[in-house]
Amino acid sequence: MKAMMIAAAAIGLMAAFPAGAQTSVTTTTTETTGSITIAPEQRTVIHQRLGTAKPVTIKERVSVGATVPDTVELQTVPDTIVSDIPSVKGYSYFVYNDDVVLVDPKTRKVVTIVE
Repeated sequence: MKAMMIAAAAIGLMAAFPAGAQTSVTTTTTETTGSITIAPEQRTVIHQRLGTAKPVTIKERVSVGATVPDTVELQTVPDTIVSDIPSVKGYSYFVYNDDVVLVDPKTRKVVTIVE
């Protein structure tokens, strides 16, 4: 009888946890910009279309939430990309170390890095 109760409890615990294989969506949030959600396949499109821009060289470390120096010229995300990926509307970008860095142009804060 004890063995059946332990087995039932173990099955109940396993059912309480979600399965490991799930589709993931990357969400990056910052205090000043809210959030931006870009699905993995959309990140690929952004990298392919914008990653060919001339890369920027800066001394500062580029990371999400960091402020981009005024010396970095930000480019507007083209309307052709915004029409396909509306979540990038209003953001600017630059290329750094083969990554596309999306920036809030008002605050110059990095909102996400597309590798």
